[in-house]
Amino acid sequence: MPEVPTRPKRSVFHRNRKEQEQAQPKIEARAVARYIRISPRKARAVVNAIRGKSVGEAFQILEFSPKKAARIVSKVLRSAVANAENNFGLNVDTLYVSHAVVDDGPRMKRLWPRGRGRADILQKRFSHITIVVRDSEKETQDNNMESNNNPQE
Repeated sequence: MPEVPTRPKRSVFHRNRKEQEQAQPKIEARAVARYIRISPRKARAVVNAIRGKSVGEAFQILEFSPKKAARIVSKVLRSAVANAENNFGLNVDTLYVSHAVVDDGPRMKRLWPRGRGRADILQKRFSHITIVVRDSEKETQDNNMESNNNPQE
């Protein structure tokens, strides 16, 4: 009977993978606000305006935006910046919004009375807002280290 190469147990594999992930320097932090009572379509307009911008510029855009979603997105962005600073020790001045999305949440369905005894369904939509901030300095350092380790012939 031929020898079958044995692989490590699944738990050992995952433990090794987690150790490798923890050895990597953290360059991003995220914040998620779930079940927010605003239509995703309305919130996406605000989120699209700040994607890719530096954190300071994003806060200015949100501060002067007249939309309701701007206040909510500002809170989520503030939370992501606080997570980056307190949990991972990242420099706030070098952070930028790398990933910002608004996903659909559940919908509350309500009846809307219409003429002649009929009714329509009114859907009140919820949103899940996710914002990820990255450190641009550490990101460039990682890219430089990778290019030094893997020289192209």
